[in-house]
Amino acid sequence: MAMFRGVRADLLVYGAGFVFAAVTTFASEFYGYRVWGNVAAIGYLIAFVHVCWLGTGDRAAAPKVLRSRWTPVGVVGVFAIVAPMFYLMFRRSPNYVWGPWPWSFPSQPEVWVVERSARLLIDHGTPYTNLDALGRAPVPDDYTPYGPAMTIFGLPRAVFGNSGITDARLMFVLGSAVAIGLALWVLGKPKVPVGAGLLMIASPLTTLIASTAGDDLPVIALVVLATALAARDHRPASAAWSGVVCALVVMMKLTALPALGVLAVFVLARTRWRGFAAFAGALLAAGAVLVVPVLVRDPGSFVEHVIKFPAGLGRAHSPAASPLPGHLIASTGSAGHTIALLLLLLAGGAMIAWLVLRPPRTGADAMLRIAVGLAAAILLAPATRWGYLVYPVAMLGAVIAFRAVAEQRHEQTPG
Repeated sequence: MAMFRGVRADLLVYGAGFVFAAVTTFASEFYGYRVWGNVAAIGYLIAFVHVCWLGTGDRAAAPKVLRSRWTPVGVVGVFAIVAPMFYLMFRRSPNYVWGPWPWSFPSQPEVWVVERSARLLIDHGTPYTNLDALGRAPVPDDYTPYGPAMTIFGLPRAVFGNSGITDARLMFVLGSAVAIGLALWVLGKPKVPVGAGLLMIASPLTTLIASTAGDDLPVIALVVLATALAARDHRPASAAWSGVVCALVVMMKLTALPALGVLAVFVLARTRWRGFAAFAGALLAAGAVLVVPVLVRDPGSFVEHVIKFPAGLGRAHSPAASPLPGHLIASTGSAGHTIALLLLLLAGGAMIAWLVLRPPRTGADAMLRIAVGLAAAILLAPATRWGYLVYPVAMLGAVIAFRAVAEQRHEQTPG
């Protein structure tokens, strides 16, 4: 991670962000992406120029805020997250439906799917559409491929009505900020390296997803919080709170299951069986509170939406088909699909071996294994989206932050 400790890293991220945003402005078929590209390109360009200015010589006479490497991170946050997100939030019609291009995508489907799930929960006691009641064959947009906890972010719109500030994207961003803030508090409010901000906040993957969809961000943030709790100390209470957060994040998105496995090994390695028992007990109890009411109400819909559809076994198939290695291999035919699955299993086996032979002992160790495991799964899965790469990229930023925390604690230790 040393490459993300200097001005060169800043120039790399902001330069790549500018190019990506500029290309998106002209090349994307999605209206929301094009809006993001137009505004984000300005922010990344300003940030790039600012870093160039920082590297030209002595700037001691300039105000302190202008001499900080965090300032361009803030600029990117305003131009590439806040501005396009708020424009798109208020661009939505109160009675928004799919319309003719290019006005069809003021939000990606993830946004209104989560909002719909909240309305269904209030009206019918379950966040999942009854596909048998549609009177037609289901399509991907009928599905809610999230756990019941994700519905939380759609409740403001379901309760307070259709307005810009009840958009689920705003709730995703605010929830993520709260989770990261809690993680920093748990860790003792450490000084966070700019490199962590580059990967977690200023990365074009993060900013684009925050503006147009956002549902992956609270998952990442809660995984960081769960890791911080597990790494806080060796007390069973901290392990139990980590288990509660793990239950919440898994009941939001099953994408977090690899993180759960890594954190379980991490807790066992740090606290032995007493802490692991607290972690597992809290995980099961909190998970039951979240999922049992939904299972009682309509178990078939839960299985169809949350398990079968993401696994490609549902009555409709996910449109996820980004040209990543696993998909490209699988698209060559049945043999290619088998090879892709074998590669995925081999990667999973390698991750298990890594965890068993070298269990994570620090928060940075745990985050690194989570990032690598998710990267392998995303790259090798037969059906996936390139946007999911935000998980390993942002989590590598968290690795930098956790390593900095360990260094600061070492420096503060007497002797």
